[in-house]
Amino acid sequence: MMQNLSSIEDIKKFTKTSVGKYIWQYSMIIFGIALYTFAWSVFLIPQHIIAGGVAGMSSIIYLATNIPVGISNLAINSLLVIVGLKILGPRFGLNTIVGILVASFFFILWQQIIHIEQHINAKEFEPFMCAIIGAGLSGVGLGITFNNGGNSGGTDIIALIVTKYRNITAGKVILSIDIFIIFSALFILPDMTLTNIVYGYVVMVVFTYILDLTIDGNKQSYQIMVFSNESSLIADAIGQGLKRGVTIMDAHGWYSKKEQKVLMIIAKKQDKVEVMRLIRGIDPNAFISIAKVQGVFGKNFDTLKKQ
Repeated sequence: MMQNLSSIEDIKKFTKTSVGKYIWQYSMIIFGIALYTFAWSVFLIPQHIIAGGVAGMSSIIYLATNIPVGISNLAINSLLVIVGLKILGPRFGLNTIVGILVASFFFILWQQIIHIEQHINAKEFEPFMCAIIGAGLSGVGLGITFNNGGNSGGTDIIALIVTKYRNITAGKVILSIDIFIIFSALFILPDMTLTNIVYGYVVMVVFTYILDLTIDGNKQSYQIMVFSNESSLIADAIGQGLKRGVTIMDAHGWYSKKEQKVLMIIAKKQDKVEVMRLIRGIDPNAFISIAKVQGVFGKNFDTLKKQ
């Protein structure tokens, strides 16, 4: 047991070094992309479920011509990067190139080398279940990749080009492209049914939700406002017991016509329950307002990065 704890501490220390950070970062990027391509290769493509992005385009090409997804993915992304470099300038760093190469490699590994569909037969599942599982795994995989500064290229390059010349958000451009890619499969692939198209849109919705949850889930923070006659006791307990900062504001209750102290606490997701339990223990009658916040930057929270 002590040896295991020692090993964990050694790993933590190593990942804090400059070399360790790079190794950990790129290991997680590779793992995330491997999971993303695994989900496509096992659950989506064998069931002829087409989702959006360059992977969706490559899947259509594969099902229509039998050209490997990895080859099409590499070719399309390379073309997009070349066009992007010419129009947008050198915006694409090493992580974009690494992501494209790794994604193409894993598509070829899963489909052409391992033949993963022969070992895991997704057709034993209902197509709808494959859509949900595939979307969930790919969302988690790409979320892990994004959290570590990586990406797999794709239609976001097209979005950057369009937004340079048109007053439209990148999100709307990507959504429009994805809708078009999924619907186009109905006319390109002879055995594609309307049901498969619906499953493709289900994948798009679930994938987006899981991706956002993976990226922002652990970073979710709450702003808690506390109105209580025991505000000083609550503030001391939170500050000393939970080691969380508390802001005290002077307020005037219009209904009660009394001066009152209002507490504002910014708490991470994992701390919210403890804060609420502590408040309830001191003043069960406290009036509490809780709101999710978009982002919190500063000590003990996220670091404000250059835009």
